[in-house]
Amino acid sequence: MGVLVGKKAPDFTVPAVLGDGSIVDAFTLSEAIRGKYGLLFFYPLDFTFVCPSELIALDHRMDAFQERGVEVIGVSIDSHFTHNAWRNTPVDKGGIGQVKYTLAADMTHDICKSYDVESEGGVAFRGAFLIDKEGLVRSQIVNDLPLGRNMDELIRLVDALQFHEEHGEVCPAGWTKGDKGMSASPEGVAKYLSESAEGL
Repeated sequence: MGVLVGKKAPDFTVPAVLGDGSIVDAFTLSEAIRGKYGLLFFYPLDFTFVCPSELIALDHRMDAFQERGVEVIGVSIDSHFTHNAWRNTPVDKGGIGQVKYTLAADMTHDICKSYDVESEGGVAFRGAFLIDKEGLVRSQIVNDLPLGRNMDELIRLVDALQFHEEHGEVCPAGWTKGDKGMSASPEGVAKYLSESAEGL
């Protein structure tokens, strides 16, 4: 598995269904996230089992992502037409409803390959890539197919990155928004641990 953290996020242009339901033939990642943070969210296939629970959970947190300036893009190897059909299938029938983020169509598998999340079966593993405003990957989490992700953890990672950018401090284990950060120095870690080690 390749590690993209600290590297430029591979760009792509593919057909997609946008968050407003419109279908476009040429959605480009770099244009969509220019001046924003990006969350690239890979999943195996439309009309499957764990996937709708993840995509609906992600949609339920879109206000939180938008407040933080994060553009969310879902990616699977399905076509834009299949994405559209899944969006138009009611939740109680196995659909995802009118999710408010883009679903990109990786029909050639090129995106899966460039992010190194293609499984032996050809579908994407459950990858999540947090991209900063400079286009650099700052976090990547890749789960095997049976293991659904925690969307609140993805929000926590955005908060941690933005805290670090604003304050210059690092975020210790279990850090959540509102917690103290740590100065990245021997003195800083000693101070933090003297005050907080018991609660870790």
